[in-house]
Amino acid sequence: MKGALFKDQILSDRERKNLDILEVIRRYGPVTRTEISRITKYNIVTVSNYVNNYIKKDLVVEKGLDISSGGRKPTLVELNSKNCFVIGIDIGPDHIIATLTDLSLNMITKVRKQRPEESMEDVVSKSIELIYEVIEKSQIEAKKIKGLGIGISGIIDAKAGTVRDTDPGRGKTAASYISIKNLIEREFGIPTFVGNDATVAAFGEKRIGLDAEIENVLYMFSDVGCGIIIKGEIYAGAGGSAGEMQLNMSNEEDDLTKDLGLFRPGSINLGIVESGKAVVRAGKSEKLKELCEGNPDNITAAILIEAARQNDQESIKMLEKAGLNLGVRIAYLINLFNPEIVILGGGMERAGDLILEPIKRMVRRLAFEEPASMVRIIPSRLGENAVSLGAASLVIREIFIHA
Repeated sequence: MKGALFKDQILSDRERKNLDILEVIRRYGPVTRTEISRITKYNIVTVSNYVNNYIKKDLVVEKGLDISSGGRKPTLVELNSKNCFVIGIDIGPDHIIATLTDLSLNMITKVRKQRPEESMEDVVSKSIELIYEVIEKSQIEAKKIKGLGIGISGIIDAKAGTVRDTDPGRGKTAASYISIKNLIEREFGIPTFVGNDATVAAFGEKRIGLDAEIENVLYMFSDVGCGIIIKGEIYAGAGGSAGEMQLNMSNEEDDLTKDLGLFRPGSINLGIVESGKAVVRAGKSEKLKELCEGNPDNITAAILIEAARQNDQESIKMLEKAGLNLGVRIAYLINLFNPEIVILGGGMERAGDLILEPIKRMVRRLAFEEPASMVRIIPSRLGENAVSLGAASLVIREIFIHA
């Protein structure tokens, strides 16, 4: 798929064993070969042969001895956190985040900057600046950085190699992610992959924030996108664009489209910022007026959430309405996918129960009893790092597969 993060991979037996064994070492290490064998169900000879190969390649190191239940003490193994690193980039609607992690997904360094409002070329230039900055701050040798993943907002078309920005303020422009990938690969000389931000974030939450046994997950990037994991694997669709939460409303409205309501294009803040500005202009909230210093244009989602926490009734009502509206979409997706977990991200998770409770209330009302009874709706555990760490996670997965 021309450098997309999500490939129609049919793993060979060796690749599957690589992924399974190295993932157990990442998740549980330091761990003995016997424990790896028990968890993966591969026989101890197979596990030992694979682990010895990883040690030769400096992916894994031996570390001390475990407590013996009799006889020779077993050796512990863990990932080599000093030899191999990856970079994850989040090119979001309003920011760019670069993180550098080791193979265990421990974050070494993070850099965050505002996204340029100009062309995609400016966005790529800023991303390259951040990559240089995160490498310099980490003081890691460039040769130890083995790959780079990018999660980018927009609609991916992996077959055409494009990403289309759907923000109307930037003109809904399309750009070549192959060019983005190639520019960064040429600049840094490391393999680079590109995927949709919500899909990347879903994988990050699954890999880092959830129990290994959880296999069916939806990640709600506010109401602008949805990352989908089915049976433990990313579902990105035929071209990489699966999970878009909005209909294409770029054509003129007619009698068939004017009443689509909740299927209209959303926003990263569920529309609460514009509602908050209107409330301040109408003089309905002294608390919001105080927090935005009397200027409605200063209103942000964070300000509105803070006002609600300070018991501002207008702000509480706005979050309630936003949660109920998002709950309709989530209830539909719960009926469709029957997930174990729905994760709220994209920044709105910072509102906590102020938005989660109305979402859950609407889900109880609209989802069928059977799927609703088994799903948990939780805030993102990775917060604003979900996309960058998710991109890093997917690059590590590629490293594991081809170990």
